[in-house]
Amino acid sequence: MYQLLKQEGCAKRAEVTTVHGTIQTPVFMNVGTVAAIKGAVSTADLEELGTQVELSNTYHLHVRTGDETIKKLGGLHKFMSWNKPILTDSGGFQVFSLAGLRKIKEEGVYFQSHIDGRNIFMGPEESMQIQSNLASTIAMAFDECPPAKAERPYVVQSVERTTRWLERCKKEMKRLNELEDTINQKQMLFGINQGAVYEDIRIDHAKRISEMDLDGYAVGGLAVGETHEEMYHILDVTVPYLPKDKPTYLMGVGTPANILEGVARGIDFFDCVYPTRNGRHGHLYTNYGKINLFNAKYELDQRPIEESCGCPACRRYSRAYIRHLLKAKEMLGMRLCVLHNLYFYNTMMTEIREALDIGQFAAYKKRKLDSMQSGEQC
Repeated sequence: MYQLLKQEGCAKRAEVTTVHGTIQTPVFMNVGTVAAIKGAVSTADLEELGTQVELSNTYHLHVRTGDETIKKLGGLHKFMSWNKPILTDSGGFQVFSLAGLRKIKEEGVYFQSHIDGRNIFMGPEESMQIQSNLASTIAMAFDECPPAKAERPYVVQSVERTTRWLERCKKEMKRLNELEDTINQKQMLFGINQGAVYEDIRIDHAKRISEMDLDGYAVGGLAVGETHEEMYHILDVTVPYLPKDKPTYLMGVGTPANILEGVARGIDFFDCVYPTRNGRHGHLYTNYGKINLFNAKYELDQRPIEESCGCPACRRYSRAYIRHLLKAKEMLGMRLCVLHNLYFYNTMMTEIREALDIGQFAAYKKRKLDSMQSGEQC
């Protein structure tokens, strides 16, 4: 159930009630592709960092360990010892990212596993079955994510197929949720809007999937080759055609600035690998911009990553020490950087919600963007 609490312009402050707890939105989902956050981050860490939702990937868990094994072990929540909401990506993005290893047909997609090269088939029914086995809180519909700059005729065909696949996903999820041995019989289904950078295709698709009365709606196929300005334009023209009484999710986006701009355009859910991927390479987010701890100027810097930060890394360690760990290739350095970045993202989302609660989001957004662009304390 989605309850809109406040609205400021297009920006929304809401609650989403699920079988695994209530999600306060706007929310950033921490990405744990194979049921773990890269960088030696545990679920206990996620709780300390203020994580509300963990995101795992259907394709990756299917090819390694296996969804049937995870079902036998009680589902993803029990498997990874996490009692809050989990969203599973459908495997549809791998249709895009594994372009050299797949063939798309009407029935679904034929893959070669990136692990061992074995042949895999995944269609809407298979994706729903895998996600049902994982017993995630929210399942994503199986779709194709065409490149942002794909030719219009291809995008038209792709979106038509994605719509047909969504109808099959909805039917199969209803069937699975009624089975006695299904672990999570209240699993939710989010549909995905596609259309590359063609606004008329996006709008038409948004209208069509809105009629299906799903639990939520995502905007997919962005941050895959278009400019930030093009992405914001697509959100401007598309989001108004998605249901106002359902959560809206911008998939795979993005930077702190992207998130602030997305919230301003009515987005509730975000996810991105940036905070973990950048953290593993010593690139850290602060309120005064990004810093790279590999830079020599931090060799003798005894300050924390950010003076005002309450994350586990900043509470105890200096930039100089964490830089030393990274240079020495000690896993602790990578872990501390990932913890800091996730804390930064989760804290920013709390600040966004608090600003919306008091009707000050526009002012907060301007201050945050100005501060991050200043670099004055880096």
